[in-house]
Amino acid sequence: MSSEGELKIFTGNANPALAQEIADYIGVPLGECEVGRFKDGEVHMQLGESVRGSSVFVIQPTSAPVNENLMELLIMIDALKRASARHVNVVIPYYGYARQDRKAKARDPITAKLVANLLEKSGANRVICMDLHAGQIQGFFDIPLDHLVGLPILAGHFLEKNIDNPVVVSPDMGGVTRARAFAQRLGAPLAIIDKRRPAVNVAQVMNIIGDIAGKTAILIDDMIDTAGTITLGAEALLERGVQEVYAACVHPVLSGDGVEKLRESPLREILVTNTIALPPEKRIAKIHVLSVAELIAEAIMRVHKNRSVSQLFN
Repeated sequence: MSSEGELKIFTGNANPALAQEIADYIGVPLGECEVGRFKDGEVHMQLGESVRGSSVFVIQPTSAPVNENLMELLIMIDALKRASARHVNVVIPYYGYARQDRKAKARDPITAKLVANLLEKSGANRVICMDLHAGQIQGFFDIPLDHLVGLPILAGHFLEKNIDNPVVVSPDMGGVTRARAFAQRLGAPLAIIDKRRPAVNVAQVMNIIGDIAGKTAILIDDMIDTAGTITLGAEALLERGVQEVYAACVHPVLSGDGVEKLRESPLREILVTNTIALPPEKRIAKIHVLSVAELIAEAIMRVHKNRSVSQLFN
């Protein structure tokens, strides 16, 4: 056994296909683990192999159903710690409850911090996640956190397509930093949609900042949830003179009637990754899925061997 302990990978029920892809890339089998339910709905978890002294990585996005997947993750961490795993590293490709990251108004909770506390208290030694909804969530943890970014994967796809006269568009003011980094990778100009939210999951476009007329727009965001922001943004861009509109995000949350909105939207293509498992009914023709397995696998191997992860951000 190496000084780091034997590397083992486990997964819950949130995205086993991604976990299998990661394990195959690394060259290790998925750990034997049964995660089910008691008749009253409580999570039942049973490890099927020894993890004593091992460096364990648990792959579990906290996507919908978020409460079920989060509870599975916490119970798995507890089981691994009690089974004497040397290190329990939590890989969360999609970090749920991230949108409440501050007190936007009086008496609001800060759920992103609450989840961080739960992960730490359950016994996690390290967290690896992708494209947090807000960068400051990294500071909510008192254990090491590696924050991977999916922008290079998405940008590579558009570079291969060699889109003529592109402009990268941020769907709101909060996503400008992400959109600027994406635009730099593509060597494209940046535009910004100025919107407001009169209610939760409701968006209204007010203005578009930047030169977009005659260009091919690429809307970039960290997630697409109900798809209201993206579809409204695409319509506004076309009304203001762009030739066609693409969209890209890392996390395809796609709740409610989000898939139907995308199907009926004027978007030519929606590029997403597999941080969240997409069921067959959500895999419409417009949606193109890229894998993050290689990126996460490389991060896992570097963490296991105590090597720098920062090179993966380039």
